[in-house]
Amino acid sequence: MLNLLFLRDRYMMDGYAYNFVPFDTIQRYVVHRDHFNFDTWFKNLFGNLVLFIPIGMFLPLLNTRFRSSLMLIAVTVILIGIIETAQMLLRVGSFDIDDIILNTAGAWIGLLLTRPFMRREKR
Repeated sequence: MLNLLFLRDRYMMDGYAYNFVPFDTIQRYVVHRDHFNFDTWFKNLFGNLVLFIPIGMFLPLLNTRFRSSLMLIAVTVILIGIIETAQMLLRVGSFDIDDIILNTAGAWIGLLLTRPFMRREKR
């Protein structure tokens, strides 16, 4: 995960890049999908979802307080916010609120996928 977030295919940017407008980048990828090659489009939309599904699966299994959607979402937003800020400050990427939205949605999907197994564990 660290390789994907900080090292792979990155270069030092001249300035800070950021997007604080929710759904701006997501909308751009959906509305103008024909302007992007499939690889870029897929990685930016679905890659950001899939990357954090394991967080949503393993955190609740490691600690029961993360079985609450609200707690998992709060911790995920904080974690991803730190990562996005670090990418921007280190100039190896940008801060994009849409990445936080997609990554958090991925973690929540992971929690939803794990919940049926947690119910069986209680029995």
